[in-house]
Amino acid sequence: MQNEITRQQLIDFVVQESRLLDAKRYDEWNALFTDDAFYWVPAQPDQEDGINYCSHLYEDKLLRELRIERLKSPRAFSQQPPSRCHHLLQTPTVETFDEAANRYVVRTEFHYTESQGDELQFYVGTFFHHLTVQEGALRMTLKRVNLLNCDAALPAVQLFI
Repeated sequence: MQNEITRQQLIDFVVQESRLLDAKRYDEWNALFTDDAFYWVPAQPDQEDGINYCSHLYEDKLLRELRIERLKSPRAFSQQPPSRCHHLLQTPTVETFDEAANRYVVRTEFHYTESQGDELQFYVGTFFHHLTVQEGALRMTLKRVNLLNCDAALPAVQLFI
């Protein structure tokens, strides 16, 4: 029998997930995903999937782990100087709350800033966290990052939005 989930726990999950990224606690962040989950940044508005269409990012567990190891490496040229990030979130809203199916979706409007040296990059959009309860804890089955200007030629995002 699974633990009963509240809407507040779903909202708290999203806030904590962003705090882990801002604190560069990438291994803890990556542990919030199920093993078959994806981190997805579509390249077109209303994009249907990340398999049949080009995306900015469509990362499974292995790709997230590789990027995390690169970010940790003192020899990563792209991280000289190291990047930092900050997430500013609106209050998350629960879009889907289906206890019977163990399926929850939380929508969050955000502003994201990434800093490296003297450069700042700004991104605005909407997160969709698809969540499930696995082994008594909330886990992401998908984190979809809908950028407002997703169809623009964007610079390389070094960290995780």
